[in-house]
Amino acid sequence: MGRGAQVPLASGKGGGLLLRWSEVPPSMTESFILSGYRCPGYTFAQCLVSAFRPTNETGNFWTHFLAVFVFAFHFLEQFWGEGPVVPKGPLDPFYYPLWSYFLGVCGLLVASSMAHLFNSMSLVIREICFYIDYGTISAYTVGSSLAYFYYIHPRGGGSPPPPPPLPGTGHNTSSLSAWPSWEGAGWLSALAGQVGTWFEALYVPSACLIALFCTLACCSTRHQWPRYRYLIRTLVFLLPFGVVSIPVFRKLWWGGDGAAAAAGGHGTGRFFLRHCFWLLASGIFNVSKIPERFSPGKFDIWGHSHQWFHCCTFMSILDELHMIRGEIRELGAGLPRAPTFLSTFGVMLLLLTLLASIVGWFGLRAYASHQRSMARKGD
Repeated sequence: MGRGAQVPLASGKGGGLLLRWSEVPPSMTESFILSGYRCPGYTFAQCLVSAFRPTNETGNFWTHFLAVFVFAFHFLEQFWGEGPVVPKGPLDPFYYPLWSYFLGVCGLLVASSMAHLFNSMSLVIREICFYIDYGTISAYTVGSSLAYFYYIHPRGGGSPPPPPPLPGTGHNTSSLSAWPSWEGAGWLSALAGQVGTWFEALYVPSACLIALFCTLACCSTRHQWPRYRYLIRTLVFLLPFGVVSIPVFRKLWWGGDGAAAAAGGHGTGRFFLRHCFWLLASGIFNVSKIPERFSPGKFDIWGHSHQWFHCCTFMSILDELHMIRGEIRELGAGLPRAPTFLSTFGVMLLLLTLLASIVGWFGLRAYASHQRSMARKGD
């Protein structure tokens, strides 16, 4: 069978057929994975059955599907583990940002696992599955931004750090007005207030715009820059991480939480550092294709880089959840700004609508491209 030939599979037959890399279309192959490919044309039922058979997608499916239940357990501990913070219970508006975050994470995990399970139904469905996957990653970043904005930003330091000691005194002052001779004090205070105002207005909209850009860029890599697609996708998602994490950076820089966090407890710094470590590890696995790069064919079914990428990604999410829960416990029931349905779920719904439009557009392009390819083969 020639390289790139598509193998037809009759409905209800051939569910046990696995192929080598040379027997499937090039768009279905993964670097250094030589065997275990499902035959293009699986039915819906055959895809479900394949979750319990050793293929090169089985581990990819289970590493994120089981993670949904682990995440849900740790998430619900917020309400039953130590008692709810808000007397009105988990449906109080106080928890709207947390539930938005929950929807973002679960959407990512479910979409990822389903994409790996059903991508062998057809080449077009395969493309759409991963377009949806990229979209839900972006939705997750916006869900994180909402949780950060409402739970971490209020504690992130609304004022600049304490001023330096007055010359010749050897000790600090407690307010800017106590040392009128320092000309930069008023300027710093005004600048901090102006930056804070802009941050309040632009943080969540910026996270949404960046999410849309990331989805467009990642969807484009499925047809452009194939050699560097994993590197581009990894670098693209560094942008939302940097922007979304601004409230944490502010808290650690101005709030002085770093030392306390390192000592233990529920400090933001400790969990954020672990969150960053797991993200870095996931990026390394995704780009380097280790371990299969060093032993092609040995890790075709279990232990290849994408499975480790999934595991590291989930560990980063779990530490992020613990960080957010710790901030909620420190906040108590008081929030400087009250979450509303429109400012949380409304933002997520609008974003999902725009992401669905992007996915639909790329899906139509994939379908049209497939139809043209079939027409050329027919000629």
